[in-house]
Amino acid sequence: MSKRTKIIIAISIIALAALARLVEHPYNFTPIVAMAIFAGCYLRKKWGILLPLGAMLISDLFIGFYDWQVMLTVYLSIALAYGIGWILYNRKKWYNIIFASLVSSIIFFIFTNFAVWAFFSWYAHTWEGLVLCLTLALPFFRNTLAGNLIYTSVLFGVYELALMYLKKRETTQNFTQNNAKAKDETNI
Repeated sequence: MSKRTKIIIAISIIALAALARLVEHPYNFTPIVAMAIFAGCYLRKKWGILLPLGAMLISDLFIGFYDWQVMLTVYLSIALAYGIGWILYNRKKWYNIIFASLVSSIIFFIFTNFAVWAFFSWYAHTWEGLVLCLTLALPFFRNTLAGNLIYTSVLFGVYELALMYLKKRETTQNFTQNNAKAKDETNI
């Protein structure tokens, strides 16, 4: 199977995942971080990071922009998830994929909520205020974690299943062609 075919499959999966952010969903239950991990793992070129960040930007155009400091931390968290996916490349075991999803979820939670605490006056700028901010954000973290685990599993699973299917089909075609060729040679 060609590298080009693998890239087309990966980009198709990412495009479908990006569309999922535009449908109604629970808060923070989106495929964006999972998509970044996946892109980091399978789209190793430097432009690979542009897909999850571009998907986020395009969906933000439809959903709406928000405070730039928080938005910047969201995009930074997505870029870090891409980096985690990059590290995952030679370590694609199910437990490493789950670990990457967990770490990315925690990074996203800490970064974005720290930004909310730091740049808004909603919470006192004290240790207690930060703890309150993080505590009140736990329901969102639950959704982030669940979404990342589910979407990461789906993205990686669908990709690997697609590759297995295409390899099996390719093997079957080669076997059929070789049998037909052998049959033709015996008929001569």
